[in-house]
Amino acid sequence: MKRSAWKLCFLLPMALVLLTAPAGAMHIMEGYLPAPWAFGWMAVCIPFVVTGFLSIKKKTAREPRAKVLLAMCGAFAFVLSALKIPSVFGSCSHPTGVGLGAILFGPTATTVLGLIVLLFQALLLAHGGLTTLGANVFSMAIVGPFVSFGLYALLKKAGAKPALAVFTAAALGDLATYVTTSIQLGVVYGNFLQYLSIFALTQIPLAIAEGLLTVVVFNVLEKYAKEDLRALAVL
Repeated sequence: MKRSAWKLCFLLPMALVLLTAPAGAMHIMEGYLPAPWAFGWMAVCIPFVVTGFLSIKKKTAREPRAKVLLAMCGAFAFVLSALKIPSVFGSCSHPTGVGLGAILFGPTATTVLGLIVLLFQALLLAHGGLTTLGANVFSMAIVGPFVSFGLYALLKKAGAKPALAVFTAAALGDLATYVTTSIQLGVVYGNFLQYLSIFALTQIPLAIAEGLLTVVVFNVLEKYAKEDLRALAVL
C-alpha cells in the first residue's frame, strides 16, 4: 500500500479531532454499572476476543502486508471514538470507527481492535473505565462490528455499489452500538426509551458523518491498496 494512502487515512480523522473541542464525557464511565453487570459483560466478551485473536493471527500469517491495514483500522477507531459529545449522564455520543475494521478484517478481529482502543482510552484519556470495559466492548466492539460486517456482506452480495455498502454498514453499525448502550443502561436504571431518544439527537448526525468519512477512507484504499483489499476478499 502506498505511503500517501495510509497517511491520508490518519489525517482525515485527526483533522476532525483538531476541529472538535473536548467535551469531558465518556463511554459508560467507571463505576457506573453494578458489579454483577460489569463482570457479566466481561464474561460475555471473552469468547469473541479469543476468536478475534485467532482470526488476526490467521489473516496476518496469510497476508503479512495486512498488518499495516490492521494498524490503520485500530488508529481510525481510536481517533473517531475519542470524539466526545455529552448526551446523557454516565455516557456520551461519539463516532465508533469500527465499521472500517469490520469490513476489512471481519467482526471478531475488530473486537480485538476495539478492546485495545477502549483499554487505552480508559487508561490514558479517562474515557470509559476498567470496570465498564466489558459493557463498552460489547456495544462498540462486538455489536457494532457484527452489524457493519453483516450489512456490508449482504449489500455486496446484492450487487450494491461499494460506496453505498460501506456507508450503510458504517452508519448503521454506529447506531447499533448506541441502541445497545441504551439497553445496557436501561436494564439497570430503567427508561430505555428515554436513553434511546436522547442519544438519537446527537448520534444520528454522527452516524451519517461516520458513514461518509468511512466511504472517503475506503475509496482511498480502493485506489491505492486494491491488491490488499482483494487479498482480504473485501472487493
